[in-house]
Amino acid sequence: MKWSDFDLASIPRGSKTRLSLDVATDCSLPVLAVRGRHEGRRLVVSAGVHGDEYEGMRAIHELFDALDPAEMSGDLLAVPFANPPAFWNGTNTSPSDGKNLARVFPGDPAGTLTPQLAHAFGQKIIRGADLYVDLHSGGTSYSMPSMVGYCSTDERSRCAAEVFGAPVIWSHPTVAAGRTVSFAQDQGIPWLYTEARGAGRIYPDDLRMKKQGIVNLLRHLAVLPGAPEPGPKPLRLHGAGDTDQGLASTRAGFLHNHVQILEMVTKGQLLGRLVNLSGELLEEYRAPSHGVVGLVHELPLVHAGEPLFLLAAEDSANGV
Repeated sequence: MKWSDFDLASIPRGSKTRLSLDVATDCSLPVLAVRGRHEGRRLVVSAGVHGDEYEGMRAIHELFDALDPAEMSGDLLAVPFANPPAFWNGTNTSPSDGKNLARVFPGDPAGTLTPQLAHAFGQKIIRGADLYVDLHSGGTSYSMPSMVGYCSTDERSRCAAEVFGAPVIWSHPTVAAGRTVSFAQDQGIPWLYTEARGAGRIYPDDLRMKKQGIVNLLRHLAVLPGAPEPGPKPLRLHGAGDTDQGLASTRAGFLHNHVQILEMVTKGQLLGRLVNLSGELLEEYRAPSHGVVGLVHELPLVHAGEPLFLLAAEDSANGV
């Protein structure tokens, strides 16, 4: 089906449907739709915006199989592989044009493939949401906390983050342009995103977190009956969370990490060292402030310009 012809309202209520939306020659978006028997709100969930982040892809597949439309009032609309070329290449960016899908929204129907995907995905999938959730992880190069992030200026987003049930909740006062969630925010749609450890693997507890989190959101929206399942007492972080603004390399080399995810660090503390193939020091990275480590480049191979470390502030609410 051509992406512009897609209309969720044309799918009968009380049904589950697998669709393929043609965006360009040899590139289609897989879409999974579960339409409840009764009218209600719509949760939109995506994964695979980056092709090497696998946890959300599997979570969507397993939830689609488990959901019963007869129990639902409203809809789940899910895209498990938002960037098929990047998935098949096993990379963060698309091999078709080298672009990062999470940096080109709202996209361009006349652009290269990645902006075309963003345009189709935004117009036909995200725009109809009552709540949008984008499932990410550290991928093959990075480690990130198992967490949910939200917009601190939107009470709807905050409430959704609280019921998701992640062990870490990261509030963001701003969101950079070009993201899926910035597109949702521009449409007035509350949003969340998740992260997980990554490393090119699916850890069972991260898979459970994402699946239960989505079920909790379906209950929060009254798409499913029942109350959300409480999660662990979360660690609360605060800050922009923009990985592009983290400490980055200026040279290629081999990275020696000296910190771990969620480690508390002090200003000036050594975070890592970049060496050449002979072990000679190329660059040294130190904490620009006190904070909590929110991202680490776990893959020792580093290319020039890659983010290596990102710090967050611990939210004062942790002491409440």
